[in-house]
Amino acid sequence: MQSARKLEDISCWVVCEDGLTGTLNQCLGVAEALQLPYENKAIKLNQPWKSLSPYLGFETHKSFTPPLNGPWPDLVIAAGRKSIAASRYIKHQSHGKSFTVQLQDPRICASNFDLVAVPEHDHLRADNVLVTAATPNRITKDKLEQAKKDFATFIDLPAPRIAVLIGGDSKAYKLTRDIMLKLSLQLSHLKDHSLMITASRRTGEGNVQILKDHINLDKHFLWDGQGPNPYFGMLAWADVILVSADSASMLSEACSTGKPVYMIKMKSKGDKATRRIDKLHQKLQQSGALRIFDGHIEHWDYTPLNDAQIVAQEIKKRMELI
Repeated sequence: MQSARKLEDISCWVVCEDGLTGTLNQCLGVAEALQLPYENKAIKLNQPWKSLSPYLGFETHKSFTPPLNGPWPDLVIAAGRKSIAASRYIKHQSHGKSFTVQLQDPRICASNFDLVAVPEHDHLRADNVLVTAATPNRITKDKLEQAKKDFATFIDLPAPRIAVLIGGDSKAYKLTRDIMLKLSLQLSHLKDHSLMITASRRTGEGNVQILKDHINLDKHFLWDGQGPNPYFGMLAWADVILVSADSASMLSEACSTGKPVYMIKMKSKGDKATRRIDKLHQKLQQSGALRIFDGHIEHWDYTPLNDAQIVAQEIKKRMELI
């Protein structure tokens, strides 16, 4: 156990594989909930650690690009498979002084870290494992208020506004042409609502074209990938949020806003990955935050998720921070 220290004296690194925005946002959400300044370490693993992590071990300074060098931080917040090697390396190099927090199930023994935080739909349980409802994220009241200012042009879309967040093919689900066609027709029938739509690279050009063929973009908004990402602005201005079933991160973020959230169903692959995220869907439905989209829109209230704050409080407790 760390000796009691003031929170403002703590140095913090956020460690994540370069390019994993959703995973990085989980770490940033916890760091921001702690209200700590942090240094973002976007890493890549070199071979053979790249192929064998987290099972190889024996990390050295040659394992990472860019290299990880001291002085070592008091706190490490990491997520993603390739960050596991970095967490272990920092722990070893700091002679155990760096408090390591791993978000998501690392698929190795939890005792490799000081704290592991996993969503309820993951199976990992241990004395140093904190179980949250979903995934921690950056959504807060203040951040949404700022995003509303940053993307003030959304006021030109008549209320009520619907944010439509579309992912795509994943390990668990497939976004088929028929599903996209059905969704596009359902959206086109919502005559009394304005649409703010964003799609990912996984959505596919063909599926995006289906949206364009059925929705009048003179009256609605579809982000074309140019300019600042309006994602937080869409969440801020939305009265209702629609999210595709594949993304645990987007579902968690949407259900942290306190706004009604509908899930867009996708074709299930019926494997272990599907069953895992299905548990998240069930948890969010049981909490009252999430409903299945059937083409109709209603409004309801629920207690928003607050998982980043829950993880932050557990870190303060275990590190004896004041």
